[in-house]
Amino acid sequence: MEDLHITAISMEGFNDRLDLFGNYTYDNESGIVGMASPCVPWTLGSSSVALVCVYSVVSVFGVLGNALVISVVYCMKGRRTSTDVYLVNLAAADLLFSATLPFWCVYAHVEWVFGTPLCKLLSGLQEATFYSGVLLLSCISLDRYLAIVKATQVASRKRHLVTGVCGAVWLGAGLLSLPALVQRQAFQPANAGRTVCHEHLSAESTGRWRVGVRVLNHALGFFAPLAVMLFCYSHTVAKLLQARNRQKHKAMRVILAVVLAFVGCWLPHNVTVLTDTLMRGGAVRESCTMRERVDLALQLTEALAFLHCAINPVLYAFIGQKFRNQLLRNLHACGLIGQSAYRRGTINSSSSRKTSVTM
Repeated sequence: MEDLHITAISMEGFNDRLDLFGNYTYDNESGIVGMASPCVPWTLGSSSVALVCVYSVVSVFGVLGNALVISVVYCMKGRRTSTDVYLVNLAAADLLFSATLPFWCVYAHVEWVFGTPLCKLLSGLQEATFYSGVLLLSCISLDRYLAIVKATQVASRKRHLVTGVCGAVWLGAGLLSLPALVQRQAFQPANAGRTVCHEHLSAESTGRWRVGVRVLNHALGFFAPLAVMLFCYSHTVAKLLQARNRQKHKAMRVILAVVLAFVGCWLPHNVTVLTDTLMRGGAVRESCTMRERVDLALQLTEALAFLHCAINPVLYAFIGQKFRNQLLRNLHACGLIGQSAYRRGTINSSSSRKTSVTM
């Protein structure tokens, strides 16, 4: 029988969980050893309703919150810095990521009903927005490192390069999303009883290849960017502590919070997916009990991971003084708040006028 493993590439543990209703086969081609017979398939069951509710809420707040961030930064006009441009691109990535969630909610609760073209498009878009997000966070950390630690002429000229850097990030993210875009199909596996959106490939040609690509995407999509962030921010924080400048300390609050939020949201899921990869590759011996526990952990950590696209706008609004001031200006211009409320809210605007949205 053709082996149709429901195995995702890179961060697409989301689709791993949605496709676990089918029979999970074990053979030498897949690299999973030591199983005399297939395990009882693990399914979402009644938890699919809870999953739909969680992702619906995340989608609504992610779309509205990130749209607000984009509109506020756009209104800053000539006061935008290079960091602001990176952050608005990050908000765009999170907004697009959030916009794909309703389709996956339907998939989780029913089946894939949108056909192969949307299967390819939405899978590729989800991949691209994830990679663009993590790469932009790396750019932000490097941007702050150059401006604060090195304080070279590059820091003053980088505004002319930031658009090109952002374009390169989106191009790279698009290239990393090509496997999902090209290989995804809407099809019905044998004995599954419902249509899935996944790679329709046989084990003979994809067993080790899938594991290899998955490990590569772990490195490019999480661990390498994380190493860049840790290097840049450790040196940046050390420099700020030496400067003893309170305003510069405030300048790092949102950026550090954004990075910590990303790590807190995505690290558990990446570690769990890596464990799943090692099990599928045969590096870790698999049992039905372990498979069930990993599947449950993947679902829980995935729920935490997808929250990141709705968290960043909250960080901007509650920590970023410049963002709050511009938001109040917009609300006042639209007649949604009075003059007194506007003046109270912008009392600190003079101290943040020359700073980034991240202060």
